[in-house]
Amino acid sequence: MSIRRFNLKHILAASVLMVTFSLPVFAQEADLAPLYERLKNAEQVDSKSITREIRMKWAQSGSDSMDLLLQRGKDALERGEHDAAIEHFSAVIDHAPNFAEAYHGRAQAYFAEDMAGPALADLEQALLINPQHFDALYGLATVLEQVNQPELAYDTYALVLALHPHYDKAKAARARLETQVEGREL
Repeated sequence: MSIRRFNLKHILAASVLMVTFSLPVFAQEADLAPLYERLKNAEQVDSKSITREIRMKWAQSGSDSMDLLLQRGKDALERGEHDAAIEHFSAVIDHAPNFAEAYHGRAQAYFAEDMAGPALADLEQALLINPQHFDALYGLATVLEQVNQPELAYDTYALVLALHPHYDKAKAARARLETQVEGREL
């Protein structure tokens, strides 16, 4: 087993444990617990508004300054200005190291720059802070798929769907990998 595969398995195992035994890490997470539960049991149409509400709460650091920097990072990412996005997200992380959404944002920027290693590290940190961050889990699965770990990606997409059963991109990705991972029927 290569060191790279060994490390990826440990990241996934840690994520699985954190999701499986997820206890609220911060007060914000305790506030989100009812939303997470509603999302797991929601109909497709209702899941969209619940998802939006969760993401809005994830974007709140408790500091207007950090929230502004986070938004600047998101805006830069949306414009394709990945270096600027990394700088903004890094500034948030420097001042608010327990803010999962900043790690998630920076991971997206790293991924956009084909920097899988730093993206994985930031996704791991985001999941340590917020084990129910289904967007970070989706990002982890996407990176695993990119680094040619289809089995791990497939299992991670399943974790996303356990938290958010109507996450369409995860459903599509899992379906795309199913034949490759499960094999073809004869």
